[in-house]
Amino acid sequence: MKTPLTLALEETLYAYCREKGEVVVEEVVMPDDLGIVDTLSLRLLPDDSYEWRCFELKVSKGDFRSPAKLSFVGHYNYFVLPEALYLQVAEEIPEHIGVLVYHGYANPEEHSTPGYLVSGKKARYQELQVNERALLYHLITSQAREVGKAKQTERGLRVFATDQLYKELKRRQPEYDLYGGGVNYYDRFLADTQDQATEALKEELTAYQEAYQDLLLRLEEGE
Repeated sequence: MKTPLTLALEETLYAYCREKGEVVVEEVVMPDDLGIVDTLSLRLLPDDSYEWRCFELKVSKGDFRSPAKLSFVGHYNYFVLPEALYLQVAEEIPEHIGVLVYHGYANPEEHSTPGYLVSGKKARYQELQVNERALLYHLITSQAREVGKAKQTERGLRVFATDQLYKELKRRQPEYDLYGGGVNYYDRFLADTQDQATEALKEELTAYQEAYQDLLLRLEEGE
C-alpha cells in the first residue's frame, strides 16, 4: 500500500511532467524483464525524436536502499525524494542519476498539488537502455490500464462482480483508512446492508399484516 507521502510525491511529479508538455504514466513495466519504473515520461523533441525520463520515488532510507530493481533505462533518470531523505542519502546517488527534491505545502488545500519539486541534482544523458518501440508499447499499455480504471470508476459498481466487491470490502480492516476520517467501509457496508434488510423485512411484515386484516374483514362480511 502506498503511503500518503508517496501519493503526494506521485501526484506532484505527474503535474510537474504534464506542465512540461510530457506524456506521463505511473508504474510502467519495462521491456526485457527490467522491472517496473515508478513513473515514466515521454517528450517529443523538435526533430521528432523521443526523449525518455524514468523516475523512482523514495520516501525513506529503507525504501531507498531496497534491493528492488531500479528501472533507470531512460535518456534521463531521476530519484524523487523528500528533502530530509535527500540530505541523508545524497552521497549514495550515482553521478549520472538526477534528483528532484519534494517540498510539501504548508496548506496543500490552497494549491493544485500537495507540494512542488526543485532540482537537487541534474541527470546526465545516457543512451536508451531498451528497444524504443518496445518501450513505447509498454507506455501505451500502461496508459490503457489507467483509462480502463477511469472508465470503471465512471461506470460505477455495476462493472464489478459481487464476489470482487465483497473481497475488496472485506480486505479493508479497521486500521485501513482509505480516505481519512476513520471510516471503515467494510463495517459501514455491513451496517447499511443490515439496515436495508431490516427495512425490507418491516415492509414485508406490514404487507402481510395488511393482507391478514383484509382477509379478516372479508371473512366478517361473508358471515
